[in-house]
Amino acid sequence: MRAGITLARMPRAVLFDLFNTLIPGGDDGTRDAALATMAGVLGVDPTAYIAAFNRTWPARHTGALGDLDREIREVARLVGGAPEGDRVAEALAIRQEMNAGLFSSVADATLSVLDGLRTAGWSLGLVSNTSAGSPEAFRRGRLAPRFDAAGFSNEIGVGKPDPRIYLAVCERLAVEPGDCVYVGDGADAELAAAEALGMQAIRTTEHADTDPTWTGPVVARLTELAAQLASLQPDAPSGLVG
Repeated sequence: MRAGITLARMPRAVLFDLFNTLIPGGDDGTRDAALATMAGVLGVDPTAYIAAFNRTWPARHTGALGDLDREIREVARLVGGAPEGDRVAEALAIRQEMNAGLFSSVADATLSVLDGLRTAGWSLGLVSNTSAGSPEAFRRGRLAPRFDAAGFSNEIGVGKPDPRIYLAVCERLAVEPGDCVYVGDGADAELAAAEALGMQAIRTTEHADTDPTWTGPVVARLTELAAQLASLQPDAPSGLVG
């Protein structure tokens, strides 16, 4: 579906991506700085550790490397390290602090948008490609109470664009894909995958211009989302513009 086409059924739920949609993704250097500090603690080369971390994304985002402790050890092993005990614990604390910082960066305006949509009757779901540590940080943060269901790839075992992660969240919300609008920055071919399931997809560029080839609806800020939802289906709940 594309802008200007009325949905055949009234949408009931909005599914959101997480990183670079609701919060920054750490692409400003925050993540690499934390990883470099971790590498120093673990006794391995920082550049090699960051490269190995990036290289293992397919395994990390489907949960194949296990919990955060095991992930840290495995990435270090790939670059010749064999950290144990206090070194792993210190690196773990650095990573957890980085995650907490990312989740604490959620803007008040974003929270207001989510609150307004829920007040207007929308169910809210989260569909996120994540690795170990992120789901825990989410559940401790201010975003979690705003969502009726959340699906994390490293817990479900598959990530976007695999339809199973979208369908898992739909099932938790007790809605069909055609009842949903999907909002994301466009990473991992997430928008096209959502559309293929029958969802209306909206790209956001507030934190990253990830998918400039997208020809569907776009919002520059999430505060524009309620108006965009109203334009898709005039009789659907519109929420509150922040």
